[in-house]
Amino acid sequence: MTTALNDSPRTAPAAPRPVAPVRRGGKRAWARRAPLLPALVFLIVVTQLPFVATLVISLFNWNALAPDARRFAGFDNYITAASDADLRKSVLTTILLTVTVVLVSVVLGLLLAVLLDRKFRGRGLVRTLLITPFLLVPVSAALLWKHALYNPEYGLLNGAWTWIAGLFGDHSPAQPDWVSGMPLVAVETALVWQWTPFMMLILLAGLQSRPAEMMEAARLDGANAWQMFRFLTLPHLRRYLELGILLGSIYVVQNFDAVFTITSGGLGTANLPYTIYQTFYGAHEYGMASAAGVLVVIGTIVIATFALRVVSSLFREGGNQA
Repeated sequence: MTTALNDSPRTAPAAPRPVAPVRRGGKRAWARRAPLLPALVFLIVVTQLPFVATLVISLFNWNALAPDARRFAGFDNYITAASDADLRKSVLTTILLTVTVVLVSVVLGLLLAVLLDRKFRGRGLVRTLLITPFLLVPVSAALLWKHALYNPEYGLLNGAWTWIAGLFGDHSPAQPDWVSGMPLVAVETALVWQWTPFMMLILLAGLQSRPAEMMEAARLDGANAWQMFRFLTLPHLRRYLELGILLGSIYVVQNFDAVFTITSGGLGTANLPYTIYQTFYGAHEYGMASAAGVLVVIGTIVIATFALRVVSSLFREGGNQA
């Protein structure tokens, strides 16, 4: 009886049913991205939709003083804008203004970043004071330079000039008019003063991210301060320099506040944004102003791309020489 029971076939246990995998990755990804959707929608509404509207308006011959005469013009506005002598002059002024402000701001920002990378008493206070110009409203900064510094009667620059001349015996020196005497330099100086702290912050972050072991090893190998800066610090700052030049070029090429406030676009300082402002609000040519605005966007991309290529080529040449 026992043998019969042992020889009887045993039923195999039932195989477990496959459990469908729970796809939690997609839900988690959406949970992380969902808070960013309002910001994305806001960015599209604020930036992309107005640009599309500008593209559409630029294809029409549209004067606000004659709204009934509006008609489709195709690319005529772009052809007229490209052949306009004042617009071409404003393009050259914009390029000169942007290149000068960005390069000088980067050099001064690098020097200040190297200074603030060292430890000294009162470094926090000095850093706060140096950042202050970038925190000012652009119009307020331009008004500060126009009235508190450049004014020929009560400006700080002429006051300092009178004091220095008095030390040498000249108690009634000529009071130069800084804005009318060198208008473009006056605008560039105000913009350099405002954008140098921005470059300083970016480069200071790059300096403080250097590997301490690498710097210490180079110091132990006998490298001096210039060699460490030339072969270690400067290549490490490549991305930070590119970022500063890129952002600076994009913002300075679109600057309107300093030109409008200090010189009102006169004396050869009218850049592209100011020329567009005059076309839009002065001549009421909406189509022409929109076409010029699109050209500003294209010019911004070209200048930023050129700046990045120049910086990258300089670093490549430096790496090959090393």
